[in-house]
Amino acid sequence: MNSLAVNKEKMLAQAWTVPLEEMDISNWYLTEHDVVWPYFERLRKEDPVHYTEDSRYGPFWSITRFNDIKFVDQNHKLFSSQGSIGIEDQLEEFTTPMFIAMDPPKHDAQRKAVSPVVAPSNLAELEPLIRSRVGTILEGLPIGETFNWVDRVSIELTTQMLATLFNFPFEDRYLLTRWSDIATGGKNSGHVNTTEGFQREMMECLAYFTRLWRARENETGGFDLISMMANNEDTKDVVDRPLEYLGNLILLIVGGNDTTRNSISGGVLALNKFPEQYDKLNAKPALIPNMVAEIIRWQTPLAFMRRTALEDVEMHGKQIKKGDKVVMWYASGNRDEETFEDADRLIIDRPNARNHVSFGFGIHRCMGNRLAEMQLRVLWEEIQTRFRKVEVVGEPVRNRSAFVRGYSELPVKLIPLD
Repeated sequence: MNSLAVNKEKMLAQAWTVPLEEMDISNWYLTEHDVVWPYFERLRKEDPVHYTEDSRYGPFWSITRFNDIKFVDQNHKLFSSQGSIGIEDQLEEFTTPMFIAMDPPKHDAQRKAVSPVVAPSNLAELEPLIRSRVGTILEGLPIGETFNWVDRVSIELTTQMLATLFNFPFEDRYLLTRWSDIATGGKNSGHVNTTEGFQREMMECLAYFTRLWRARENETGGFDLISMMANNEDTKDVVDRPLEYLGNLILLIVGGNDTTRNSISGGVLALNKFPEQYDKLNAKPALIPNMVAEIIRWQTPLAFMRRTALEDVEMHGKQIKKGDKVVMWYASGNRDEETFEDADRLIIDRPNARNHVSFGFGIHRCMGNRLAEMQLRVLWEEIQTRFRKVEVVGEPVRNRSAFVRGYSELPVKLIPLD
């Protein structure tokens, strides 16, 4: 057994032996090596409102049960999003406000400005474009050869979609993937290794999008995210607050990239991990819409969201103080045995698959959830017309992040229809 396997076994065993006061589930190692699940299970059973006093991000509370997560997420008057949705506080000199990290009324106005891009009528118009692009991507894949599904499919599809939503120059679309990776991964993104490098990349992102804004302001009729912000009364001056503009750009880029991209990869991995479910899919492709919801539950591409207590709150006998960080672990809520039977398994016809918390609840529920579901549905519909199986032939490489539950590599081979 290699050293990594030994270390993983040790970490799995420690989930049940480490003193609760020493448990820190914000340690990205647990997610990178996919050993976080027994830690969540223990907290749900023994300490569902758990206080971590000493972490690299400072002290915080962990909320790990499904119903408790819903309670926190839906009570924005008790638990504020203002300032940050991450465990780590932003650098004072480089704070990037975004509407997901705002409270009403400012949150409501800024969200409303861009929400028409994912209105049902617009999604109906986007579906043929998505289907065409999916077909082109799949037709270009090699049969019988090993390739990285993340690069060739997950990133390619979501990056093309992002470029469309922003009306971003198509030839530069991979900048969107780069900026998304840097925004969520920082020094662990593989692109930068210093705080200065991170800030430089983010300012390049801001400069590029500022040029797009200036070219589109005062031009009515644009139906992309930049035109909507530039010509809405509530957001037309955001560009004059550069770090706030950058914050909203990061939100929209990450929201449109990481979640869908990692659910695309996670779905392939899960169907291979539970091959009887792949057989079920092949026998009944009509299960795809429900399967999409189940994949998003099983994967939970964003593991958590952070809130800040606005007043003293008691939960399960624990005293959360005003000003404390409160972290809702969506990944744990989606594996809560009290809500999802046999929760660690992918079950594509699970009756309550759509009840997952991956998109959040309340006023901050993911704006683009229907677009994400549509991309996944169309992808799997098109896969089923071409391939009997997307077969995983090696170990995935997971992100070095406690926040983004994703993959940089997933080696696969395609098995065509008989």
